[in-house]
Amino acid sequence: MADWGSHLSTMRSTAPLVLNITNFVAMNVMANVLLATGASPAMAHAEEEIAEITALSDALTINFGTADAGWMRGIFRAVETARGQGIPWVLDPVAVGVSTLRKQTAARLIEMGPAVIRGNASEILVLAGQGAGGKGVDATDGVTEAAAAARALASRTGAVVAVTGAVDYVTDGCRAFSVANGHPLMPRVTALGCSLTGVVGAFLVGQPTLEAATAALACYGVAGERAGKCASGPGSFAVDFLDALAALTPDELSQMARVTPA
Repeated sequence: MADWGSHLSTMRSTAPLVLNITNFVAMNVMANVLLATGASPAMAHAEEEIAEITALSDALTINFGTADAGWMRGIFRAVETARGQGIPWVLDPVAVGVSTLRKQTAARLIEMGPAVIRGNASEILVLAGQGAGGKGVDATDGVTEAAAAARALASRTGAVVAVTGAVDYVTDGCRAFSVANGHPLMPRVTALGCSLTGVVGAFLVGQPTLEAATAALACYGVAGERAGKCASGPGSFAVDFLDALAALTPDELSQMARVTPA
């Protein structure tokens, strides 16, 4: 049995500062999720200060779900700083298929070397040039339909590609893992998907990228399973999920992670 919990232990011992340029919907949820998991969140996007804040951070995540022109300039400045400082960063291409601006922005960002690209199946298919996109922020394609595209995208970009859904698929283009943890209520709580991107960023710090990203997804899914046992609906699930993240131990993650080579 792989010791996936060791990655959670390492992350918590580091308590990394994760800078998240994310959408308005996700900011509060994402901050609480990162705190519960054991990381330290920061939320900023102003181009006038973003380089300074990025340089102080251990990881960076990018989500352009509600970005405007000013945010886009801040995003590119942050990524340039992260590259210069050797700071790992994660791209979450939210609803990339819905507009030309998003497609062009994602294409530019991919060329700037993200450590991880995390999206749903429809988003990954768009990035790989094999799909038109989902229904807004929601996927209309299954994870298995995007597996080959994810491998191709990983091979082309050098990034680890994580396709999230009922069963997640994570690949570096050569190796791959499936993560079968999770709960049906997770997609019914706003911003939980966006918040996962921050957790992936936290796990990357000082750890091998493919294994760290896989462990982050397993951690998230296990917490979802535990929360689902207590919750009576999406509202109570949101609260129970934070508690489950905070209570999850590395040993429990190793025991409960349903991760298999793919």
